[in-house]
Amino acid sequence: MTPMTDVEQARPNKPVKSANRALEIIDFVAENSSVTFAQILESLELPRSSGHGLVQTLVASGWLEQHPLTRRFTLGLHSWQVGQRYDGHRLLIEKAKPVMDRLAQLTGETVQLARLDGVENVYIAISLSPNPMRMASTVGMRLHAHATGIGKALLSTIDPAEAERRLSDVVLPRLTPKTLTSVPDIMRVIETARFTGFAIDDEEFIEGCRCVAIPVTSEHDTGISAAISITMPSGRTDAGWPHSLYAPLSLAAREIRSGMGLP
Repeated sequence: MTPMTDVEQARPNKPVKSANRALEIIDFVAENSSVTFAQILESLELPRSSGHGLVQTLVASGWLEQHPLTRRFTLGLHSWQVGQRYDGHRLLIEKAKPVMDRLAQLTGETVQLARLDGVENVYIAISLSPNPMRMASTVGMRLHAHATGIGKALLSTIDPAEAERRLSDVVLPRLTPKTLTSVPDIMRVIETARFTGFAIDDEEFIEGCRCVAIPVTSEHDTGISAAISITMPSGRTDAGWPHSLYAPLSLAAREIRSGMGLP
């Protein structure tokens, strides 16, 4: 019998309820930037008494801050301090950002770098289009992977059985008339992306917006599934889209991998 590690011995069978709720509050505030106490209670379905205690504990420990006039809650200084200590993808961003900046200038479109978290893509770096009309996105934004080009590119980097399990475990929302919500249909698209080396979003997340994406790293070579994309208004895509963007994206991905010392 293999002895249990300290972490395994300490791990509870179920999440600690109060700790889980506190983390849900932090996530909710992070996603919405600024919220009221009533919004926290309603959205997370918390009793007022326990919700008040959790929020005040988070404020006292610096995870949240409350504006003295509006009484709205935002992330606190401690959240920023902890975030600054995370360096799980620091090398990737260091090598990718200059390449992304050049690609955005070359194509005139927004370039995004994301990593996979469950069935969501989380943007970790963005180089904005120089055009005034562009995709509005921010670092830290989480989007449904099944509806985005970069998300499907990310899902193509993991084991197909694992991708199917993740997709089957959640409700997949239909965001536009073109959004695929059938797991078998999505898996076929992911398999095509694995074969061709790129994935697209043809107005599946937002009507009037298109995206082409390719993987940069996978969990097998760096422990992180990451992908890069070019996103633009549909009206600015040319007759060769999406294939016309594959070459500059592929060159950028190779340059990033080379900078990281990867083949």
